Amino acid sequence: HVQLVESGGGSVQVGGSLTLSCTASGYVHSTLCMGWFRQSPGKAPEGVAGSYIDGKTSYAESVKGRFTISRSKDNKILYLQMNNLKFEDTDMYYCAADLQARCLYSDTVELAHRGQGTQVTVS
Repeated sequence: HVQLVESGGGSVQVGGSLTLSCTASGYVHSTLCMGWFRQSPGKAPEGVAGSYIDGKTSYAESVKGRFTISRSKDNKILYLQMNNLKFEDTDMYYCAADLQARCLYSDTVELAHRGQGTQVTVS
């Protein structure tokens, strides 16, 4: 079992930047596919970005060109660099991981392992 802990959320003005981090521990072999999704209470989760261990990445159209997903060299930390933030980026952001090979941004909402989330507020 892998544990995921997010950090780096906070409040930022429109146009600002934040970097989210997700630290994996435990059975980190489950992190072949890692990614970020976001969700507000009462709403369906929305995939944001996916990262496969071979370096391939995938982004939702709404964040493409503004967000960058990356991993540490030991694949134990996942990052999400968020630039030019917009009001509509306000949400709870969750890190997720799984062994599966399919790792598109849209798949992140179904990955088996997920963290507790970190809040991003853009005003």
